[in-house]
Amino acid sequence: MHIHRTAEQIAADRQRYEEHQRIGLAFSPKTPPTPSPRPAPVPKAETVAMTHHVPGGWYTTLRLAKGEVLRLVPQGPVSAVALAAWSAKDTSERMNLPDTVKLQWTTELKKGRVVFSDMGRVMLSIVEDISGAHDALTGGSTPATVAQYGDRLMRNTRDNMILAAAKLGLDRCDLMPLLNLFAPVRVTADGRFEWRGGMISDGDWVDLRAEMDLLIALSNCPHPLDPKAGEVPAPLEITKIKAVPVPPDDLCRTATPEAQRGFENNAKSEG
Repeated sequence: MHIHRTAEQIAADRQRYEEHQRIGLAFSPKTPPTPSPRPAPVPKAETVAMTHHVPGGWYTTLRLAKGEVLRLVPQGPVSAVALAAWSAKDTSERMNLPDTVKLQWTTELKKGRVVFSDMGRVMLSIVEDISGAHDALTGGSTPATVAQYGDRLMRNTRDNMILAAAKLGLDRCDLMPLLNLFAPVRVTADGRFEWRGGMISDGDWVDLRAEMDLLIALSNCPHPLDPKAGEVPAPLEITKIKAVPVPPDDLCRTATPEAQRGFENNAKSEG
């Protein structure tokens, strides 16, 4: 039901929001994190738990134990990787992008940021990242968005994720808004979504560290806003790297008060 609000009430709400935002941003990191190297460093053989390639248009599922790192490296252009995540211990707890954006006061999910669950806990930390060109707003491709390309692109992220959920013992109702990695979507001044292709290039990669035991689904399909969405994307290289101890001053755990509270929630649930 719509509740009518006066212009004065709307202005007061906006003022309160902007004050909360000002306080939140005051505690944001004052210096940017050290840039990740290009290309991705080759991990030592003894640290690698698994390596896998996802062909263009396809999907995969995997389990991540707490502390393991998932390295994603597109092997060429047009790879926008959609990601979904659930707690392995209780799949009713799932990735929540609205809270992830709201709690960190930004849609720019890059090195040093975290991904929250709908229970206020941290699911993933972005520990390494080249581009910062990731999309938490628009979702992945659907049968409707790929229909215009005819037989050139038969698969889409929506259908891939439904199949991936089924392989994990879940249903389409368990899916959530998806995080699109290597998808340079930004919002223009007039509120439109815009694809900024100059933000991505060959050699981009990202490392995601699991902060709890997770079920992960990945779909390697072009983003619907990509001007080259009619092309089959390059394969995606996935590397699972074994867990190592995390230092107390870890960037992702200390960057913002919101992240610190999220990790406190993790600790409480494990105690």
